Amino acid sequence: MKIGLAQVNTTVGDLDGNRQRILDAYHKLVAEGAELVVFPEMVVAGYPPRDLLFKSSFVPDNLKSLELIAAEVGEVPALVGFVAQNPAEQGRRFFNAAAWCERGSVQSVGHKCLLPTYDVFDEDRYFEPGEKPLLVEWKGKRIGVTICEDIWTGSMIETARNYRANPLAQLREQKVDLLLNLSASPWHSGKDSSRRQIIKAAATAVKAPVVYVNAVGGNDELIFDGHSMAMRADGQLLCGLTPFGEDLQVVDTDGRSGQTHPGFEREKMADINAALVLGLRDYAHKSGFRRALIGLSGGIDSALTAAIAAQALGPENVIGISLPSAISSDHSVADAEALAKHLGIQYHSLKIASIVDAAEAVLAPMFEGLKADVTEENIQARARGLLLMAVSNKLHALLLTTGNKSEIAVGYCTLYGDMAGGLAVISDLAKTQVFALCRWLNRDKEIIPWNTIHKPPSAELRPDQKDSDSLPPYDELDAILKMYVEEGRSRAEITAVGYDRRVVDEVVRKVDLNEYKRKQAAPGLKITPLAFGVGRRIPIVQKYVS
Repeated sequence: MKIGLAQVNTTVGDLDGNRQRILDAYHKLVAEGAELVVFPEMVVAGYPPRDLLFKSSFVPDNLKSLELIAAEVGEVPALVGFVAQNPAEQGRRFFNAAAWCERGSVQSVGHKCLLPTYDVFDEDRYFEPGEKPLLVEWKGKRIGVTICEDIWTGSMIETARNYRANPLAQLREQKVDLLLNLSASPWHSGKDSSRRQIIKAAATAVKAPVVYVNAVGGNDELIFDGHSMAMRADGQLLCGLTPFGEDLQVVDTDGRSGQTHPGFEREKMADINAALVLGLRDYAHKSGFRRALIGLSGGIDSALTAAIAAQALGPENVIGISLPSAISSDHSVADAEALAKHLGIQYHSLKIASIVDAAEAVLAPMFEGLKADVTEENIQARARGLLLMAVSNKLHALLLTTGNKSEIAVGYCTLYGDMAGGLAVISDLAKTQVFALCRWLNRDKEIIPWNTIHKPPSAELRPDQKDSDSLPPYDELDAILKMYVEEGRSRAEITAVGYDRRVVDEVVRKVDLNEYKRKQAAPGLKITPLAFGVGRRIPIVQKYVS
């Protein structure tokens, strides 16, 4: 059977725009010979719609859009993800659903059975689980329809313990000839490999080919990578679509092989870079921004953020501003200017010394007799934030914050200063990953000035300051943070691995102490299994010490 895989980039709530994308893809794939066209999960509404679902008109409007889509579907069926209403008096009000559209109308509807409620997912808040997956008999074939999490049932998957139902087992008993899966599965580094194993396990479980169609694009902090694929019953890949980009392809599930995009499997840094570029581009464009603004410190974090922005929006749409203070080093200013030249972005310099002096003069009577401390350092960061936000407002450019995950974890950032902005592009990259990605970007030519990469990291808020003055070496810090923040290990467990207890205690103290800062931070692009943001819900006020 020739199946059209429609890996399209939709926007949450853009019902008209999403519908046009769906219909354009449908007609194109039909023209290319598809006998059935499959779209991603909740493609009509965009995923995840979250509390838009509670707006009185949202779900009815999504149903009207589905009707308009179905009206244009001819003899070639289209399988489309949408939000269905639950007519029962009990249970959640909606279903995460798939519509089999054919000959001008919706012929049948299937409901998602397994509802993820962990990390960034909160589907139990909105949806009632389906009792069984949809089975469609069409042209002599028995076709099973599942939605995303419905195939994440294997024993190798930690979250499988959340469910008692097993949609794959139900379909295996029904002896399906083909399994279709509509997904909106957000990406994190390494997930594409594990996902492929899950799809292979699904093919083996139902003893039939699997067609997996995943969403692509950025919506808020989530990045959907596509990586749609078709797999034979024996687990061999039939085709693999473009990662991190829209793609349409027809695959013959009865064939021995299909077309796999050259970038379907590639090195880790290439995927991280592509994910951040896509996430930034879609966050900006879908929010109505065409330009980005970055404060260039001459350091590695702002350099990487600028490099990603130049790829995402085009260098002509990126504004870099150096904001030297009285203690900023000459090499930092020079490195910032060199970076701007390498990237071809706009470059400006705004000195902040007079603003800092004025603020300190106004505060002097209140601070009389008190020693200078981090307060004065933060005035510099907040003076920069003041100017950057002013430029952002005036030029209608999205201000990008430049903090990495290591700094944000331990509070090595200033509220209303360097944390000011609309999107935290690299907030889920550890500092060691920042260095690694910059070196990868420089693999063919110098993009990030090598001096920026090689010099000791410094916030430059006091003379001769270095990050190592108050933080352990980043390779050590990042390892501890991964265990404590992402893996949830206790201090005793981390110490048992071989790290000094005093260092572990201090890192853990800083992480816990700075939860209030992270709650006020700009949304950040998620590229790890657990990012700071909606997927991590630690109370600000709490006294537990692990």
